[in-house]
Amino acid sequence: MKKLAFMFLCVTVASGLAFAGAQKEAKTDDSLQKIHAKKKFVMGLDDSFPPMGFRDEANDIVGYDVDLAEEVCRRLGWELVKQPIDWNAKEQELSTGEIDCIWNGLTITEERKKVIRFSPPYLKNAQIIVVKQDSPINGLTDLAGKRIGTQISSSSVDAIDKNPEFKRSLLEIVEYKDFLTAFMDLDAGGVDAVIADLVVANDSINRSGKPLRKLHETLGEEEFGIGFRKNDAALEEEIWKTLNSMVIDGTVAQITEVWFGEDISVIGK
Repeated sequence: MKKLAFMFLCVTVASGLAFAGAQKEAKTDDSLQKIHAKKKFVMGLDDSFPPMGFRDEANDIVGYDVDLAEEVCRRLGWELVKQPIDWNAKEQELSTGEIDCIWNGLTITEERKKVIRFSPPYLKNAQIIVVKQDSPINGLTDLAGKRIGTQISSSSVDAIDKNPEFKRSLLEIVEYKDFLTAFMDLDAGGVDAVIADLVVANDSINRSGKPLRKLHETLGEEEFGIGFRKNDAALEEEIWKTLNSMVIDGTVAQITEVWFGEDISVIGK
């Protein structure tokens, strides 16, 4: 009987300690409080990633994600700070506190989930191939022995890696600092094709007016999410709640139609 009582006591104490630990862990998430206190929200982005975030002719940072973030911050009483980052070091910028989130067409992947807390998806995307209008390339098999361009550390690189047979068929993969440079080199004949995000490719083709076209085949579909530090649940939830309220009153649809010509957002859908 004493033995049973002792075992019950141990279980009770252990449960109490676990509960206290859980409470302590829960209290450590002051991510939302910190933003409310400083009234500034630092958005990390690649400022050469149209139409999600890029510099206009006046050198101001604009874009679809910027407009969403601006409205979220306006409703929450925060100042939005648009902080350009090295996309190759985005996880480090986030973890060290240089930025409060990565909000710039960030593809949700299982690998990234290991170090980043993602919001639910807010936009669908795909990895596509862009070639010159007069190119003889019409499908993935036509890219065998060809030079392919893409952006370093982008989800396009991940998409190529996930298709090892396709990757082995290529002559060379040229990684540029941004997609704008990749498309410029494609137009100049430096590479035979560019693999890029669908939203970026559409914008680049429409904005540049260059004789480029998209192949029908893709390297896979994906979704964009907003990236936060793993423990910043309160901040992520508040921003997502605000975005949902913007869906209800039609603001998200208005912003999306401005940048894409139609409402392709998946928030609340």
